Amino acid sequence: MPARPADIPSVDRVLRLPGLQPLLDRYGRVPATSALRRLLDMLRAQAVTGQLTRQAIGDDALCAALATQLARDAQPRLRAVFNLTGTVLHTNLGRALLPDSAVQAVMRAMTTPANLEFDLGTGGRGDRDDLVDDLLCELTGAQAATVVNNNAAAVLLMLNTLAQRREVVVSRGELVEIGGAFRIPDVMQRAGVKLVEIGTTNRTHPHDYANAVGARTALLMKVHCSNYEITGFTRSVEVAEVARIAQPLGLPVVVDLGSGTLSDLTQWGLPRETTVRDTIAAGADLVTFSGDKLLGGPQAGLIVGRADLIAKIKKNPLKRALRVGKLTLAALEPVLRLYRDPDTLAQSLPTLRLLTRPASEMASMADRLLPWLQAPLGDGWQVAAVAMVSQIGSGAMPGGQLASFGLVIGPRDAGKRSGRRLQQLEAALRALPRPVIGRVSENALWLDLRCLEAADEAAFTAQWPLLAEALRL
Repeated sequence: MPARPADIPSVDRVLRLPGLQPLLDRYGRVPATSALRRLLDMLRAQAVTGQLTRQAIGDDALCAALATQLARDAQPRLRAVFNLTGTVLHTNLGRALLPDSAVQAVMRAMTTPANLEFDLGTGGRGDRDDLVDDLLCELTGAQAATVVNNNAAAVLLMLNTLAQRREVVVSRGELVEIGGAFRIPDVMQRAGVKLVEIGTTNRTHPHDYANAVGARTALLMKVHCSNYEITGFTRSVEVAEVARIAQPLGLPVVVDLGSGTLSDLTQWGLPRETTVRDTIAAGADLVTFSGDKLLGGPQAGLIVGRADLIAKIKKNPLKRALRVGKLTLAALEPVLRLYRDPDTLAQSLPTLRLLTRPASEMASMADRLLPWLQAPLGDGWQVAAVAMVSQIGSGAMPGGQLASFGLVIGPRDAGKRSGRRLQQLEAALRALPRPVIGRVSENALWLDLRCLEAADEAAFTAQWPLLAEALRL
C-alpha cells in the first residue's frame, strides 16, 4: 500500500529518533532541522501523487535519507577535480596550480599577522606593492610595478589613469574579446577613453599610427592577440616601431600582453611567446599581464614599466578598489622567486612542469590505468590508450599543440543510444568524490593524462570502483 500524506511523521518525532542523534551531533540541530523539513516536504509531494511507499518513511529509511541530504549540503562548493580535459590552463578549472612554496606562504599569511602595509625598517606605514615590486622589476627590466586583481582590472586602471576623456589609438586587428565577454572596446569605454581604430582587420601599417595622432591623443596601445591567430595576407606593427613613432611626440606606448610570460619558453621546446622583458626592451612604457596564466601564479593583474606612470596609476582612487589582498601577494612572491633560478624552473613551477611533460610518461601511465578503467565499465564499453593533443589554454598560444597521451572510452554498441550513454558516463565521472572532467568528442569520452601526475595516480584509481555502482543506478 502506498503511504498517505497523513502517514508522514512530524519534524519533532523524527528529531527524537535515536538514530538521528549522530547526525545532530555532526551537523548541528539547525542545519539538520532545515534539511529534514525539505526532505519531508519532498516525501509529502510524492505521497500526494501516490508515489511514496511506506518503507520510505520508516525510521531507518528517514535517517538514511537525511544523512545523505546533510552530507550533500555539507559538501564544499569549490572542490578539487581531476583535470583530464587536455587544457592545462583551464579557466573554468582554476588556471595555474601553485607551487608548494606559494601554498605554504598563503597558509602563513592566513594564520599569522603579516607586514602587509607595515615598513619593518622604519616602523611606519608601508606600501603593499613593495612586497613584489623589486622582484618584478628585476625579472622584467621595468622601473616600477603595481598589482591589481586581474589583467582586465590592470587595463581598466591604466587607461582610466592616463587617458580619461582623451583618445587611445589601437589597431582593428587587436580589438580582442576573451572569455567572459571581456572586450577591449568595452573596457576602454568604461575607462572613460575614446577608442580610435586604425588599419584593417588583417593589416595595419606604421603610418596608420602616425596619421591617427591628434591633439587629444593620450596613448598608443598594442594588444597581444593571445587567444587567436590571423594568418595569410597580414601585417601588424611591432612594439619597437610604434615606440619610434610615439617617442618624438611624447606619447606613451602601452601594451596589454594578456597571458604574459617571464621566460623564453622555447628553451623547453614550447612555442615562442613574447616575454614581458622583450616588450619593455622594445620601447613599451607600460605592460600589463596576468598572474595565473603562463606566469604560473595566483590570479592577479600586473602592471610594469616607467616609474612616473606607475606612480600616477597608484594615486588613482580605483587602485584601492582593484588592489589585491595579502593572500595574493603571499602567493605571488614565491612564484616570482622561482624565476630567479631558470635551471630548476621546469620542475619547481607546476604550470611549466605540466606543459613540458613528455608524451612517453603519459603513455606509460595510460597503460597502467587502462585495466582500472575497463573493470568497472564492463563489456559495454571499450577503453583504449591513444596519442592525443593537449593545449596550453586561457588564451595562451592558441596555435600551440602539445603531444600527449590518454584514454578514450567509447560504447561498444555505437547505436542510437550511444550519445545518451556517453552523457550518463560523463555525469557519473563528475559525481565521483573527486570529480573527473574529460571531454566528449567523436562519440567517445577522452581523458587526457597530461595534468594527472604520478602523485595523484593512487587517489585517481581508488575511486574507480564507485563508478560501477554509479552507472548501475
